[in-house]
Amino acid sequence: MLKGFRDFMMRGNVIDMAVGVVIGSAFTAVVTGFVAAFLTPLVGVVVGAAGDFRSYSFNLHGVVFPYGQFLNVLIAFVLTAAVLYFFVVLPVTKATARYLPKRPKTPKRPCPECLTEIPEAARRCSACTAHVEPLVKLGV
Repeated sequence: MLKGFRDFMMRGNVIDMAVGVVIGSAFTAVVTGFVAAFLTPLVGVVVGAAGDFRSYSFNLHGVVFPYGQFLNVLIAFVLTAAVLYFFVVLPVTKATARYLPKRPKTPKRPCPECLTEIPEAARRCSACTAHVEPLVKLGV
């Protein structure tokens, strides 16, 4: 029983996932700190507040609704998403498009036996293993 657990823990994908979670949490702390230290106060300057809306609330029939806490969380979420998109997703997408160009798609055709999509140059269907005549000559 413990051998199986050890084997599971020593798989490469489990270790990779654990490293990804640790790096992700550290990155989350960096982005959260950036948003809290720089962007949220800028929002406060724009709207004429201190950038902290925790004290904003209203009363209705003696019940306090602290909507300021929700505003803080909402602003932090939107700013965090914007930071992640503009400083991580967009640059990585552009770098991937530049340095890892997409391979052209191989023209496909249906297998005459099972109708599975196969490359035009295929001599055998990968699904039903039927022999097929290639539509394209290879190496000519």
